[in-house]
Amino acid sequence: MGSAQATEPAQATVPVQATVPAQAREPAQAAASAQVTEPAQATVPAQAREPAQATVPAQATAPAQAREPAQAAAPAQVTVPAQATVPAATRGPRSVVEVAADIAARAARFLPGGAPDAETDLFDAGLSSVDAVELVALMARELDVQLTLDDVFADARPRRLAQRWAKALGLPTTAAPPTATSTAVTPMATPTQAPAPAPASSIAPVVVRAADDVHEDLEAILADLALADRLPFSRQADPVPPRRILLTGATGYLGSHLLLDLLRQGDAHVVCLVRAADDAAAERRLGDALAGFDQPWTAEVRRRVTVLAADLRQPCLGLAPEVWEELAHDLDSIVNVAAAVDFLRGYPSLRQTNVLGPLALAELAMTGRPKPLHHISSVAVFNEVGIEKMGEDDPVAHIDRLFAGYDKSKWAAEAVLRRAREHGLTVTFLRPGAIGGHTRTGVYNPHDLSTGLIGAFSRYRTVPAFKFMNLAPVDWISKVTAAVVFDPAAWGQNYNVTGRAETLPQLVKDMKLAGMNVRVANWREWRDDMIERHASDPVPELDFLIRILRSPTAMKLFEALMFGPEAGSERTDRFVARHKLPEAERYGAQAQLKAFERMAKDGVARLPSREDPPYLSFRERTKGRVGPVGEDRDTKCRMALTLSIASMYQVVRHRKIDVRGEVLCERLHPEPLTVEAGEIWVRPDEGVPLRHGGDHPLLRYRLVLADRDGGRWWLEGWKTARAGRDFWKQTRTIEVTLGRENGPASLAGVVKVPGKSYVPDQIDGIEVDPRLSPQERRLAKLAWLSWFFVQVGMGLAEPSLRAVAELLDLRKDAIDRDQDKLQRKIRKLMIKREQTR
Repeated sequence: MGSAQATEPAQATVPVQATVPAQAREPAQAAASAQVTEPAQATVPAQAREPAQATVPAQATAPAQAREPAQAAAPAQVTVPAQATVPAATRGPRSVVEVAADIAARAARFLPGGAPDAETDLFDAGLSSVDAVELVALMARELDVQLTLDDVFADARPRRLAQRWAKALGLPTTAAPPTATSTAVTPMATPTQAPAPAPASSIAPVVVRAADDVHEDLEAILADLALADRLPFSRQADPVPPRRILLTGATGYLGSHLLLDLLRQGDAHVVCLVRAADDAAAERRLGDALAGFDQPWTAEVRRRVTVLAADLRQPCLGLAPEVWEELAHDLDSIVNVAAAVDFLRGYPSLRQTNVLGPLALAELAMTGRPKPLHHISSVAVFNEVGIEKMGEDDPVAHIDRLFAGYDKSKWAAEAVLRRAREHGLTVTFLRPGAIGGHTRTGVYNPHDLSTGLIGAFSRYRTVPAFKFMNLAPVDWISKVTAAVVFDPAAWGQNYNVTGRAETLPQLVKDMKLAGMNVRVANWREWRDDMIERHASDPVPELDFLIRILRSPTAMKLFEALMFGPEAGSERTDRFVARHKLPEAERYGAQAQLKAFERMAKDGVARLPSREDPPYLSFRERTKGRVGPVGEDRDTKCRMALTLSIASMYQVVRHRKIDVRGEVLCERLHPEPLTVEAGEIWVRPDEGVPLRHGGDHPLLRYRLVLADRDGGRWWLEGWKTARAGRDFWKQTRTIEVTLGRENGPASLAGVVKVPGKSYVPDQIDGIEVDPRLSPQERRLAKLAWLSWFFVQVGMGLAEPSLRAVAELLDLRKDAIDRDQDKLQRKIRKLMIKREQTR
């Protein structure tokens, strides 16, 4: 095992109930370094479970200003020419250091900033998920280094990848110590402009190295907790509503909505930190992100928003010293929404953004005038299998029982900020669960786990058995969060902004009533079925979910998610009631409607369609006569149709009914013609007449017919409402025209539904999906009849209402005509008067 170079400061403090490795201590000047051997294993006792309110460390740490700041050395650049590829068969045994350098050189092809060092996380340096797939293939092809995509996601530092490769081959995994103490990635800069030097910071990150992933994660977390003890001491923030707010994560899904809600909630000015090369690029990126989430980027919004290029992964947020000092003295509130959300990446890959970023914001909040820090956390801090309660002040999970790197990073972020609370900082935790789509605009987060799950449920019609799904819409979460930021009485508390949890029976019922009958399976069966069906019929929009399900970590992660308790939100509920905000409601079918429509349009979800078993169906039999257009109707015509809907959504939203069945007309073919495709529009064009007159369309039939000889035909029919006529007759009479495919109408006539068959077929004969319960079937039948008869009643009333308007001259054009007539009379009188003179 390698060792790190560090000198222990005189004031080094060991946190209560934790053994801090040497790397967790403050680095000294490089010229006065000494060798310190790190422990073989990091042991975390049961007490390392971080409570909601942590105890004060036994020893008080001197303020950071009294210490000498650490000097962060620049990462060593390792460059290997891409062309210098030696066949694996001719090479001798390679060391971990050599393989790490080779991996870094290959990864440089995908990164904007050149070759990284062995301790740089490739995702932080700019590697995308697609790039990761190509990098795995490149390493196998050019380096003979066989790694999986899970290996890259678990820890994307070249050294750790090389160690995984060596361990698989039984080779030594020891690597020489790195030459830099910081794992931060060099900030982006233009070719002619070097990055500005960062201001001195007392919480510069350290490199943590251990024998395996588990112990390295624990040692890194302990090191990060030790960094929090170096924060200065501060007094509480003044309880005054903010006038100048710093917001991170404004280009993300929740952050973009929160930015607008902060502007609506008060008259504060908002400073947004955005990762970009310069301020102009940062402003463009923010504008593009807001537009992508249907948020305004108007002149008024730009007037109240300042955008700065920054990077949470860098010491002091990558800001120039003068900018840091200006923010420290001008700001009066900080809201941190930024986070790297990825359930495949390990803790080392996420700690820069998710842990050290909040720690730097805490230091900024404690510098100059004390400022409250509102941190968007997550109920993922409770993702321990078997945890019984998830209340706002309940203890969070044991760190050694969390499995996903994301969960560990959110746990560690809360832990370090609780220690900042002990130093006097006002810290508010707001913990959403899954974040659903906007209830009005339908905008959703395509990368949220809940989006993938809802899409998978609707597409494959299977649901894993679960207890609760803590899910709330983004607009509700954003409104509550903005209200907390502007209410000093609410600061310094924990809030679970999770809404009302979804349960399995409620979800299944909603999907049934929407025409999507789902099968409930146990978690492992559902996972295996999902992976198999996606492999045979890939859906690109669900690739990210499948990658998570394939990960070994997903087994335990989903077990914690599916069988965890409902998040308690008593404090949040009281706050919402006090501020008269919208009450927390279950994110059910009605709330999801807009988002579900957009998901279906984008290919993520699938709405019920004609190919699905009908939700409700009934027969319609007609008979009458047709003949050549303009001639006598001399041929009998019969239609035996089955009308069906896949869901009530289909008729409520689109007013369309699917049609199947047969049409018998001997002038077309001696045998019945089959309806290949057909639909009926209820009150097409809102019942407005197609031509000037008193006839209003009730129903429009459009059918595609096929005979047994391969001929194809079309049929169009209209049920029409007329004023002062027999309403019963109008609802049963269809005027039809027929013709060859792509040809003009050749036949026309009238068919009618016999009065004696109307009620038995279309009311008593309604059949509802037998998979619904008896009560649900009765509800479905009642809902259909109520909707249909309301529509028909409106259609029948329209001609009469139009006739009344004509008689009373209430139409605007009639009033305009009267005004024109009056003007003409006045002009005639004026002309006549002039003539008499």
